[in-house]
Amino acid sequence: MNRTHNKKGPAKASGRKQNLSAVRRADPFYARECERYDEPLPSREYVVQTLAEHGRPMSAEQLARALDIREDEAPFFERRLRAMERDGDLMRNRRDAYIIPDKLALIRGKVEGHPDGFGFLIPDDGSPDVFLGPRQMREVLHGDRAMVRISGVDRRGRPEGQVVEVLERANARVVGRVHEEHGVLVVIPENRRIAQDILLAPGGRKRPKAGEVVVLELIEQPSRHTQPIGRVVESLGRYADPGMEVEIALRKHELPFEFSPESKAQARRLPPEVRKKDRAGREDIRDLPLVTIDGETAKDFDDAVYCQREGRGYRLIVAIADVSQYVEPGSPLDADALDRGNSVYFPRRVIPMLPEKLSNGLCSLNPQVDRLCMVCDMRIAPSGEIKQYRFYPAVMFSHARLTYNQVAAALYEQDPAALDVVGARLADLHNLDSLFRVLLKARATRGAIDFETTETRMIFNDEGKIERIVPESRNDAHRVIEECMLAANVCASDFLAKREHPVLYRVHEGPSPDRLEKLRQFLGEFGLQLGGGDDPKAGDYARLLDKIRHRPDAQLLQTVMLRSLRQAVYSPDNAGHFGLAYEAYTHFTSPIRRYPDLLVHRAIKAVLAGKQYQPGDWEEIGVHCSQTERRADEASRDVEAWLKCFYMQDRVGEVFTGSVSSVVNFGLFVALDDVFIEGLVHISELGEDYFQFDPARHELLGERTGKRYRLSDRVTVQLMRVDLETNKIDFRLVNPTAGEDRKQKGKRRG
Repeated sequence: MNRTHNKKGPAKASGRKQNLSAVRRADPFYARECERYDEPLPSREYVVQTLAEHGRPMSAEQLARALDIREDEAPFFERRLRAMERDGDLMRNRRDAYIIPDKLALIRGKVEGHPDGFGFLIPDDGSPDVFLGPRQMREVLHGDRAMVRISGVDRRGRPEGQVVEVLERANARVVGRVHEEHGVLVVIPENRRIAQDILLAPGGRKRPKAGEVVVLELIEQPSRHTQPIGRVVESLGRYADPGMEVEIALRKHELPFEFSPESKAQARRLPPEVRKKDRAGREDIRDLPLVTIDGETAKDFDDAVYCQREGRGYRLIVAIADVSQYVEPGSPLDADALDRGNSVYFPRRVIPMLPEKLSNGLCSLNPQVDRLCMVCDMRIAPSGEIKQYRFYPAVMFSHARLTYNQVAAALYEQDPAALDVVGARLADLHNLDSLFRVLLKARATRGAIDFETTETRMIFNDEGKIERIVPESRNDAHRVIEECMLAANVCASDFLAKREHPVLYRVHEGPSPDRLEKLRQFLGEFGLQLGGGDDPKAGDYARLLDKIRHRPDAQLLQTVMLRSLRQAVYSPDNAGHFGLAYEAYTHFTSPIRRYPDLLVHRAIKAVLAGKQYQPGDWEEIGVHCSQTERRADEASRDVEAWLKCFYMQDRVGEVFTGSVSSVVNFGLFVALDDVFIEGLVHISELGEDYFQFDPARHELLGERTGKRYRLSDRVTVQLMRVDLETNKIDFRLVNPTAGEDRKQKGKRRG
């Protein structure tokens, strides 16, 4: 509720509190409301309790009388009732009386649409999802919050619901493409989970043309009898225009891509370089030959490293850009950074978390200039154990900007050109490499999981079109820096945990019981076992991965093991990092591009100053940052999928080899070998048979023929169709050999 003038303040209306009736003082949450407001109203819980005790619907006036609401409080009380109605705590019946939704067995939740027109309500209380048929989905859109009543069971045995009320609309603006149908212009949303076409309101700006991509403002939400109606507020251009895929993704996923005027103004006021007064109170480590090692196209350098031998051990210095010096809590820059949560990386374009003046300039550890940094200074034993560490603010000077390929070529190939670039830093790099070997052994001893995955990179021509897609090889120079960053991140979590300072941990929990059971069933098919019983550790996964590494079906087994794990999130509750086998882990090393890292820096600085940093609700911020991370991943995948479709559209009819990358109930997804593109072989293309989907075995099995198609099977396919509108690529099998006549005659042994 928004009674800002009644919120707690110095010496307000204390007399009125004392004059409240016994009815009002009987509120179980009276004390809490008094802490929040100087003129407290009945709590939401007390309103619901009062309704329940009366056992019948009550009008606003009846509720006001029952709760002794004074005349001057009536407008604020009615506002509270409307807020409770909006949040689903109350409902109004046809006689305009308030009722308790639970009495009607109504379920609140979020609507999740499906491209085929149906959808689900994901209940707030964690109960099973409720199926919503196409007729029910007419009055809601993906993301809306609604209240439904269970109306039956669908043919699959799932609870089926009927929409009773829409609590909150999620889509104020929608991006889509204009289509003309019988002279009527409609917009088909780019978000395929919004399955309804949107009618264009007459009038307004210049009439858009078919094929144009536009942003609509919804002026009328859907109802049971009418389609949604929208007004064009922005025209982005033609669908195939260069860069259009990014423009669509930004709006489809609601990614903030413009900094606020206040944030821009604040960035403009920052100095172009580090000033003398900024160095006050910092350790001067400019003489240390720190270097940055990053990719060829990188422009925002978060970290610099230096390593020296100390007896049989090592001193490792990891210097991280001190973003917290320039982005103060509560400032416009901070508000924009929190809103974004992280930088988003698209092919050929980056949406930075911070304005370019900071991300590529003042904060970036560019070569041959002074920069402010936070340092993790570590002493590491020959065993790889971190014996000591210290955090401190410093001023540094990067002595070289090196790339992974240059470092790898100099260290492992003695390439003359790379050696010339590295120059006097070669001995330091050898120290780093030596430490890396030590840390690698410690990683194995710890039992961290090391999945082998292939990343790809798109090569574009001068016209901005994909020329080819190449595998991005990850050499040991990448891993050197990765191990250095892991060490600094572990020290940061240890530093804050020991001082009991709240922080966002990077939490990665082990497999859930149901996923673990499915994994064990699958591995049993191959005569394999995962150790650890009901509570396996990362080391159990690592040992099994090592055992299967040289098997021909290693990719299949690794993929299934990887999919059994949960997604990593940010949380103030430390549950450890399963994959890395750490009891506590935070993100400290990338504050230019990740907001949680910036929070960790502020927390460390607060501890060093004998204070505590309080950004607000840590749990809420953790949920937000986890969501922005997923949002960025989804947007990047969308853009890459469209670019790959555009790249393949001229290759229809060609034949390719590949591997089954995913098995679903409607077919097989196949990843091609040489072009690193994924497409679908629909179940109808698998042959004249009924195929049963087995999610535990990741396979489709023919009832009559016994043909089996499973994850990682080698197949030959022909490209049949490329649909730029839906980002879909369709294949058909050519001379299928996978699973020919392989009937199940007992368990397979590997």
